[in-house]
Amino acid sequence: MKKYISYTLTILFATFAVSIAATPDKAAVEAKEKSAWQAFKDKNADAFKKLVDKDIRCVYADHIANMQSELADMQKWDMKSFEFSDFDMFSDEKDVIVTTYKVKVEGTVAGKDMTGTYNAGSVWKMENGNWLAIFHTNIKQEAAGDAQKKE
Repeated sequence: MKKYISYTLTILFATFAVSIAATPDKAAVEAKEKSAWQAFKDKNADAFKKLVDKDIRCVYADHIANMQSELADMQKWDMKSFEFSDFDMFSDEKDVIVTTYKVKVEGTVAGKDMTGTYNAGSVWKMENGNWLAIFHTNIKQEAAGDAQKKE
């Protein structure tokens, strides 16, 4: 009987250790998020595809995107810089992570200035041993005066 209890406890602790190890820490997730942004900024489609699921969906103020349109948009961007702040994440599933953060962007899209601070978020999913972004959104913050005009 003691042998079975020992085996059961060993399996329980091993399962617990694996479940903890499956979700990366906040710094690792932020690094992945930044890597995706860097690949986009650098117009490095191959690096981007290694971080983003082929079936990704994105929601922006002016359109909804998939992988094909993300890669097309990548070519239109001239992103000079980006900087994260207020990065946070949570997970209540071992294979899904949700991130939220602000990102300050300096750049243009097809010649139009897109510089500003954006509220952003992504959903990451573990697939075949790799964390891949399956959803992303970022919406430019409005200036205080713009928000009051709408009320």
